[in-house]
Amino acid sequence: MKRLVILGGGYGGMRILQKLLETGISTDIQVTLIDRNPYHSLKTEFYTIAAGTSSDREVRVDFPVHDQVMSIFGEVNKIDTEKQEIYFHDRNESILYDYLVIGLGCEDNYHGIDGAMEYTHSVQTISKARYAGLAVSELKAYGKVTIVGAGLSGIEVASEIRESRPDLNIRLLDRGSSVLRAFDKKIQQYVEEWFANNDVEVIHRANVEYVEKDGVCNNGICYVNDVTIWTAGVRPNRLIDDLPFEKDQQGKVILNDYCQVPSHQNVYVVGDCASSTYSPSAQLAGKQGEQIGDVLSAILYDREPQKPHAIKLKGQLGSLGKSDGFGNMYKQPVTGLLPRLAKSGVLWLSKRH
Repeated sequence: MKRLVILGGGYGGMRILQKLLETGISTDIQVTLIDRNPYHSLKTEFYTIAAGTSSDREVRVDFPVHDQVMSIFGEVNKIDTEKQEIYFHDRNESILYDYLVIGLGCEDNYHGIDGAMEYTHSVQTISKARYAGLAVSELKAYGKVTIVGAGLSGIEVASEIRESRPDLNIRLLDRGSSVLRAFDKKIQQYVEEWFANNDVEVIHRANVEYVEKDGVCNNGICYVNDVTIWTAGVRPNRLIDDLPFEKDQQGKVILNDYCQVPSHQNVYVVGDCASSTYSPSAQLAGKQGEQIGDVLSAILYDREPQKPHAIKLKGQLGSLGKSDGFGNMYKQPVTGLLPRLAKSGVLWLSKRH
């Protein structure tokens, strides 16, 4: 019996599993999917949970059911690459593997800022997004919300909260001179104007010094607020730190052309823990998952795998509430209703794939 363990039921892990199911899983192969939740979470939509514009059920998808696929739900505590064994926080049993896929995702990077971990909310997991949503929804009229970080997550959180709660005072702290530094200038300007027109205060060249329970200190000025949401960067899951693999400057695992760890070629890494020239995204994780799925479909049946083609991404989409958005489509910057509809279409496909 060949034992394949997939750590993480995110976009990458799900795509690998789908690929294996498409090609068929023989009775001498046991696939074990390990995740903290009994469902796949659509992380690209967590901002709607934080803003209270979507229900929890709308961002969950059931895992596939198959005789050769076993699902285990729990928090992984340790990966032992010598014994080829997985240990859990909340379970006495451990799981052995012959082949391992690591798709544990990312977590917030607090950059060593005092109070950031203790006093801010997050949208990095569905559980944390729920707590953020509860905090926002419980605010009284004219409550104050500060979002730290003006990348894609921060923009979507701020705009969605504005649409959900027109009464709130919303502030966005941006480290750079313009929001969405990774996007085209046209998109940056469009989003800046959207915030100005919708009464969202944007403070550029922010430098958060520390966070308190009731406020954020930035460049010597302390802003009093009721809820602080952190979207100022991510880092790979902390379990990656302890693995004996070569990593890049961001702490992500460096892989060979087959998405394998060079020193442990029975181990694959997908998504936010894998070194890449691209920024982390659901689309990238899905593409990597397709590659790993094809490689494993060959190796599990003792065939020589073909070298995967270079990844080409289709672009990136973002929302400004339910009827406005932005993105790069066919290498062109697009704003307004069209990219918002395109994002809704991508979500529809993700739920039904």
